[in-house]
Amino acid sequence: MKINDQRTLVATADGSNTIFDTLTGEHYHSRHGAIGESRHVFLGMGLQHVLDSHPTKSHVTLVEVGFGTGLNFLISAEYCNAKGINLDYHGVEAYPLELEMVANLGYNRHIPDQLWNEFLKNYPQAFHTSIPLNEHSTFRVYHQQVLDFMPPKADIVYFDAFSATHQPEMWSDAVLKYVADLMNPGGIFVTYSITGALKRSMQNLGFSIEKLPGAPGKREMLRAVKG
Repeated sequence: MKINDQRTLVATADGSNTIFDTLTGEHYHSRHGAIGESRHVFLGMGLQHVLDSHPTKSHVTLVEVGFGTGLNFLISAEYCNAKGINLDYHGVEAYPLELEMVANLGYNRHIPDQLWNEFLKNYPQAFHTSIPLNEHSTFRVYHQQVLDFMPPKADIVYFDAFSATHQPEMWSDAVLKYVADLMNPGGIFVTYSITGALKRSMQNLGFSIEKLPGAPGKREMLRAVKG
């Protein structure tokens, strides 16, 4: 379904929707499954890994580079609500989607209706202030370039920019260093991508690198721990 001249709604292999952006030539999520990718790369290898590693942790600050459709936030908020973990989420997005576009994604078929409805209701205001979404989660989205982004120090970073092929500036040493400086010692950085250049950049910034199985359609992904 064509949303506007730039973006088209596309179904992925697991039944969840994503958006194709004609300016970048990329989909916002994997065509092999939007929900599957988000649950594996960001929730499973990121947030869930942190909470499993620190079973007494009751609060987590999560920063996302590339808010996009909000899917990674939604699955994280759903998980934290179920576990009774307080989630303080901060996402940055230089090119936000209009509310109508987000609503057309139909993620209420994959996450609880109440969470989805509260998210849509509060989406416009979240670009101006931090919004309590439910008992355990707050979120804010910053309509800025990443180098202007100043969230609280993060326990976890979801790095979900478009690929280096189409958006190389987002994977530059300058951006990665800036993001690293936003993180607490011991913080976790996860992304769907893994390249030699990315591994070298993260190691030069003092991170230890883990090469992990990727989501469907990708052999590997990267998790890095800040020293």
